[in-house]
Amino acid sequence: MTIEKKNIVIMWFANFLVAASATMVLPFLSLYIKTLGDYSDAYVQQWAGYVFGVTFLVAFFVSPLWGRFGDKYGRKKILVITAAGIGSSVLLMGFASSVMELFILRAFMGLVTGFIPTSAALISAQCKKEVAGRTLGTLQTGTVSGALCGPLLGGLLADTVGFQYTFTITGTVIIFASILVAFGIKEIVFKEANEEKTVYTRKEVFLHIFKSPILISVMMISLIFQVANFSIQPLLALYVNELTTTENLAFLAGFAFSVTGLGNLVATRKWGALGDRIGHGKVLVILLLLSSLFFIPQALVTELWQLIILRFLFGLQIGGLLPCMTAYIRQLAPLSVQGEVLGYNISFRFLGNVIGPVMGGIVAAKFGIDMVFYISGFLLTMSGLFLWLAVVREGKKTESEKAHLSA
Repeated sequence: MTIEKKNIVIMWFANFLVAASATMVLPFLSLYIKTLGDYSDAYVQQWAGYVFGVTFLVAFFVSPLWGRFGDKYGRKKILVITAAGIGSSVLLMGFASSVMELFILRAFMGLVTGFIPTSAALISAQCKKEVAGRTLGTLQTGTVSGALCGPLLGGLLADTVGFQYTFTITGTVIIFASILVAFGIKEIVFKEANEEKTVYTRKEVFLHIFKSPILISVMMISLIFQVANFSIQPLLALYVNELTTTENLAFLAGFAFSVTGLGNLVATRKWGALGDRIGHGKVLVILLLLSSLFFIPQALVTELWQLIILRFLFGLQIGGLLPCMTAYIRQLAPLSVQGEVLGYNISFRFLGNVIGPVMGGIVAAKFGIDMVFYISGFLLTMSGLFLWLAVVREGKKTESEKAHLSA
């Protein structure tokens, strides 16, 4: 087995462990808060939102820094540090004695949340541009698989051994992932024939991003998509409740949530390979428009099975967004700043994770849950059209430059 293939296999399992462990504790965070004191339901609901959101808010600010450190000092080192940091914070959550301690630990978790984007940068840097989409799609299946299994395993563990042992087991597994990377990964960088290694300042990287309409488009789409996707997630259980009178509400709501990830898992590698063949910009446009096509009708369903089918079809589309975005950045950004540029992209995603639930809650409170689907679907449609214009403009610019050179 070549070093490149060995790295992909190890990072697949490491991403699976980190994604599964990171999502294992999410289903019962609000229940855990209840055990920390005699709090009212309103207090628990309020702080559950704060405790959940602070991780993404802190990560929004620090993701580019982790990317830059990885570019400068080696991505393997950053992977080990962030995995160990996440594992330690989760481990300590089991010993929290107050909501504020839990809040601080979740904030620290955001500070070291750089493992998965850094793993994408590491694998992206070791492969050719022509196969980046397929390779990154393969890597993402590990993340998606872990995110699918995590909530189920977390709920099972919490019911079986209690909250504290669940945090202990989860943190230990993530620390094991850091050890797996430390001793199993050998970092290499694929050398492009026409690309020299150059050191860029933070200002130069920032200007490079803002001078590229395509890069700006990709990052804005990362933000808007996460806003659209996360706008409905906290409301999904309430929406399922409107569609059915069954007693197994929690299970069905979880199933409606997980089926999107299942669609993601099925399609992610195929979308990445298609992007390698016809261009990642074109595939991203297609994915955004199709996502809207299967998102808006979710507001019109009258039966639960209809919602589940549409959520699965929606998941098929979103499976290609992350590998195609990462592969696109692989083509547009110099190798020496891949991690930092990906860090900025991840920051926009984390910002969307914070804005989405807030927007969804406000819209649902004033206009109903169905309006959340309409507004989010509109955002996806406009993102697709915006990126299409940027891709067309970039294509014309490239053709003009080729014509000028040939002349």
